[in-house]
Amino acid sequence: MKKLFASAVAIIGLAVSGSAQKNAVKIDTFSTPTIQCDMCKDRISEYLKRIDGVTFVNVAVKKKMVIVKYLKDRTNDEMIKASIANAGYDADELQANPDSYKMLPKCCKKPEDGGGMPKH
Repeated sequence: MKKLFASAVAIIGLAVSGSAQKNAVKIDTFSTPTIQCDMCKDRISEYLKRIDGVTFVNVAVKKKMVIVKYLKDRTNDEMIKASIANAGYDADELQANPDSYKMLPKCCKKPEDGGGMPKH
């Protein structure tokens, strides 16, 4: 009887820990209206991959969105948005860090600031 009870407790423990691990992962999508090109994509990916807990980054330049998969116990959406802003890009309602924006290559800046991709 003790073995049966111990087995049941072990199975329940594994089931609970397995579901807790699934709940620790979150996927968020961020609007990044100021990204222009693949250099923007590379820069944002590089910044986000430095954050402890980020496990996946997909920067969709044409859709002007960033999809991030991360561990909720190590980071959060505010940290991710701040990192995008520190890279020089707007993220949702958070404006780009002005000093970082100034350092961007011309092709990565907003068209109204003389940037963007050249028209063919």
